[in-house]
Parts: sequence; C-alpha cells; structure tokens
Amino acid sequence: MPIDELEGLTVAWTPPPGAFAASPAGRMAARHGITDPGELADRAAADPAWYWAAGAEDVGICWMRPYDAVVDLSRGVEHPRFFVGGELNWADYAVDRWVREGRGGARAVWWEGDDGATLTLTYAELKDRVDAAAGALRAHGVGIGDVVALLLPMVPEAITTVLAAAKIGAIVMPLFSGYGAAAVRARLEDSGATVLVTCDAFPRRGRPVPLKQVADDAVRDLPALETVLVVRRLGVDVPMTAGRDHWWHEECAAAAPVERAEAMAADAPCLLLYTSGSTGKPKGCVHTHAGLPFKVALEARHGMGVDQDSSMLWLTDMGWVMGSFVITAALTNGGTAVFFEGVPDWPEPDRLWAVAERSATTVLGISPTVVRALMAHGDSWPDRHDLPLLQAIGSTGEPWNIDPWRWCAEHVGKGRAPIINISGGTEIGGSLLCGSTYLPVKPASFPGPTLGVVADVVDEQGRSVRGQIGELVVRSVWPGMTAGFWRDEERYLASYWQRFPGIWHHGDLAYVDADGYWFLLGRSDDTIKVAGKRLGPAEVESLLVSDERVIEAAAIGVPDDVKGEALVCFVVLREGVDADAAAVALGGAVTTALGKAMAPRAVHVVDALPKTRNGKVLRRVARASYIRAPQGDLTSLEDTSVLERWPTSGTAPIA
Repeated sequence: MPIDELEGLTVAWTPPPGAFAASPAGRMAARHGITDPGELADRAAADPAWYWAAGAEDVGICWMRPYDAVVDLSRGVEHPRFFVGGELNWADYAVDRWVREGRGGARAVWWEGDDGATLTLTYAELKDRVDAAAGALRAHGVGIGDVVALLLPMVPEAITTVLAAAKIGAIVMPLFSGYGAAAVRARLEDSGATVLVTCDAFPRRGRPVPLKQVADDAVRDLPALETVLVVRRLGVDVPMTAGRDHWWHEECAAAAPVERAEAMAADAPCLLLYTSGSTGKPKGCVHTHAGLPFKVALEARHGMGVDQDSSMLWLTDMGWVMGSFVITAALTNGGTAVFFEGVPDWPEPDRLWAVAERSATTVLGISPTVVRALMAHGDSWPDRHDLPLLQAIGSTGEPWNIDPWRWCAEHVGKGRAPIINISGGTEIGGSLLCGSTYLPVKPASFPGPTLGVVADVVDEQGRSVRGQIGELVVRSVWPGMTAGFWRDEERYLASYWQRFPGIWHHGDLAYVDADGYWFLLGRSDDTIKVAGKRLGPAEVESLLVSDERVIEAAAIGVPDDVKGEALVCFVVLREGVDADAAAVALGGAVTTALGKAMAPRAVHVVDALPKTRNGKVLRRVARASYIRAPQGDLTSLEDTSVLERWPTSGTAPIA
C-alpha cells in the first residue's frame, strides 16, 4: 500500500470507556500502581524483566521450583536464559493446576469436525486423556528429550498429544496435515523423531484424506522412527505394520496413566516447530516450557483479553505455530480451546461464523486470506450470525488489504469487536507487534510493539527511522524466542543476528506513521507466504531439481487475490526434454510432495535463471520481472539478456 494511503488512514474503532481498567492487562497494571496503558507500555519497554515477572504471576505460572533470576545473558544476547533455576511443566500449568484449583468441571475443549461431529471436554476430562496419552508414550519408550512427531488435523487428540509429550519431558513436533510424504519425511529425518502420532484418515469437504497412507510413505525405511500410533478418526481400514503401528485408543487404555508432570527446567525444550526460510532446508525452532507457552498465554491475555471466561477459535492447522498458540492461549488462561476441523466455507459459506456462534467463541482468529475468500460469497453469510459474545478478532499471517479489513470489521465484528493484529512468527514464539482490546485501532495497523518487546524500525545502517519504510528489528530479548535451530547453531545466528550485530533482524518491512501506528508491508527476504503459511523457495527448488529432467530451478511468490501469495516455479530443462509434459509433471510432483495448499500456480520452462556472477539466483529480480515491477539494482546480474526472455504473469502458465 502506498505510504500516502497509510498516512491517510484514521481510527476506525475506539474502545469503550473503562476498557483498560476492566481488562486483564489493566487489572495487573493496577496492582503495580499503573492506571494508564501508555504507562504500562513504557514500563514494560524500559524494564522487560519486570514485565515478564509480573506477567508470570498474572498468568499464574505454577513453579515446581522458584526461579532465581528472570533473565541471564551470560551466554550472549543471542542465547538468553529466562527464569533461571526455575522448574515447571507446560502440561501442569495449562491443565493440571485447574483441576487442583477446583475448576475441573470448567469447559476446556470444544471441538467440531468437518463432518459435524462435536465433542466437549472439561479440564478434568482433558487431564485424564493427557495422563493416559502420556502413559502410552512412556510405554513406547518416550522419555525426557525424545521427539514425538504429530501428523493430525485439528482434533482433540492433537491437544492431548502436545500436552502428553510435555508432561513426560518429551518434545512434540507438529506437522502440517496437508504435507505430502516427502515434506513429512524431511522433518522426521532432521528431528530424529522416534514416535509418530497420526490418524487413519480425516474428512475435508466431506471427502476422506488418507493421512495414514501419507505417514506410511514418509516413514518407510526410516530407522529412527520406531512407533506409529494411529488415531481412529474415520474408522476406515488402513494397513497396520506389525510391531510398528498401534491403535491410539488401545495404547492409551492399556498404559498406566501419568498423573504427575515431570519437573522440567524453565529452558528445557517442549516444542519443535519447523518453519521455512529463503535458503536451505526447513528450520527447526526449539521452544521451551517457560518460553512460547507462557509468552503466548501472556500476550493473548494482555492483548486480546483472554481469561477464564474466554473461548478462543483460531482457523489454523496443528502444523503451524497457531495450532500451539490456541492450545496454550486458551488453556493456560483457564478458558476454552475451540478446535475447528475442516474449511470455513463448507458445507456452507457461513460455517466458520456458525461454529463461532455454536461454540460461544469470544476470540476468533483468522487471516486476511480467509477473509478475502469468504468475502466472495457475499455479505449475507456473516450477517446472519450476530456473534453476541465475540470480543475480539485476532489476525495474523500476512499484511491486510484495507477493503477486506473494513469488510471483516463491519460484517464479522459488527462494529463492536476490534480486529487485533498480531505479528511474529514460528521463531518468535508469539508476537513482536500486537494490538489490544483497550487501544484505538486504525485499519490494518498495530498500535505498537507487544508488551515487553522492544521492537524498532531501522534503515540499512541500523538507525531508527519513522515515516519511512525500514526493517523490523528487536533491541531486547523475550521469553518465547526460539532457543536456537535444531542442531543448526550457525544457521540460527546467520538468520537473525548477523545483519545488525546484537539486534534481532526479523526480515519484515515495516512503517510507523505520524500518529505512531505500525504497519507491516511484507517480507524483505525471499520467503514465500501462501495463505499465510511460510514456504522456503529452496525446499521447492530441491524437489524440482531432484527430477532428472531438471538442471536448475527457482521458486518465487507472486501476488494472489485470495491467498496473498501464490507459488510460481521456473525450471531449466535438459536438452531434448518435452517442455510442456515436463512442466505438467513437475507441477504435480510439487503438489504431491508439499500438499494441495502449496500447489504451484504455474511452472515455466526457461533457458536460464537470473544469477549473480558467483552463481546465486536472484529471486528478487525473477519475481520483479515476472510481475512487471521495478527490478532494482541489476549490477550484480551476470547476464541481463535473461530478463529479455523472462516470462511474465501475463503469459500463459504451464502447470
């Protein structure tokens, strides 16, 4: 969006009088003698350690051993340790403590399947399921530090698996349920997972998705993967490999339940989330018991007002960070995690709004991509659902366009519930920028950094700038930031700490307007975001060049009216290969490997790729040329004549 348009935006929603005082953030602030939201933000920025300590108390983190210090930077700013000396367990403070405190009968989970099936679990019932699942995992040799992979749709067993692994000190690795076998296998191999939890099949738009088949193809001849636990979701017949495959419900029933959680160091890992970057293989972000689960719960509490009376529904998949987000944001605050299986527009275009109404959702999480898609069905579908309990609409994944934002505010929020933008990432363990229910909202904006996060916008020299586009960085450390990349220290440092030494460089372009509102304008690197889901071009390119017909390949993201970005591939083929047939086959191969959600819009056969003199493919130039945008500096390009022959989005795609 042009800068003059951003500067022309005005406040579109104003909180009611007393909103801050009545909010969880306001109540905590009052206990510390703070009555103004600006004063709270200033103190949290000036003394983040104070805010994290106060926040842990406000959330009610249950320490099995009290911590000695909030933060320790003795290993350098790149490797902070939070709540040093403290011991706790995510499963204990998210579930068990509510039973101990007499709230076992409160609603913990509300689930609706793609086929209309529903299930409600109280905290006591959820604890029983987590205890049984923890026993099943332990019976199969899972212990502290072992990796348990999760390949499930949004079903209650996904919640159970995540917390059961944490309860016994293991590390859970959620995977996108739409991945193909190759993408699943790559992450299983890198993580060294010993157990995979999947299901027979699950419904999507009324048709079965054979997930066990994907799992079988992924784990074939994978030596480290010893056990596959299969949830019976649809009750269809699936092959079960003797000695390796076991039915989830049978194993949970047979094992001795684990009623008491392991006391884990605050910085012990509990979650391994893979995300893609612009180069190399997917990155495994390591998150700890006092990291992401706590940080997310706190920002949901202080930003979106989530507490014991809240029900949070986030349209997502367990393989993305928002799957873990909704679990811990809702449960750690004693509310209800609303799990939505399926798609938002089937069997009718109002399914998402209907589920939010049926589940008494108070915080509804969506992405701009979803809103753009549902807008196409017309205003009448959301208008028939009043959503009287809705207090906030959470949004993440990508920048907004103004028209969809206004449509969502009017037809979903009804002018009452504000749109709360949050932006961070898998490696952030929460957000860097976050709105709130007690501050005025401009369309598509953020009122500022998340409480306790000292974010900034800088120029190429690392100097703070306002009123011009710059790079989003962070000048502090925070609980939730990845403890590093799984078995890849060098890449972690290169990804975030080398551009501006001592400062976290996030890779987003940002802008702060004259009124102090923040806007994100997209990625400054080559990462592709399809419907808000990050995809590394190198992962696509490695799939393409593995085909013997392909010499080299490049992948880019291009603007898409519905998905935000769509995947487009370019390949250089060996001499004599039929270009049309190869393009069709390669498009199908990428779709099979990465899943239909990542299917390329086009596969173009080209005679050469735009490269630097040292052989680096200039994806930036490839993208700009394709969408007919300014190409920028071409001085490093080895052969500019490549661009004279380069296809554009106006040419007929081959896919």
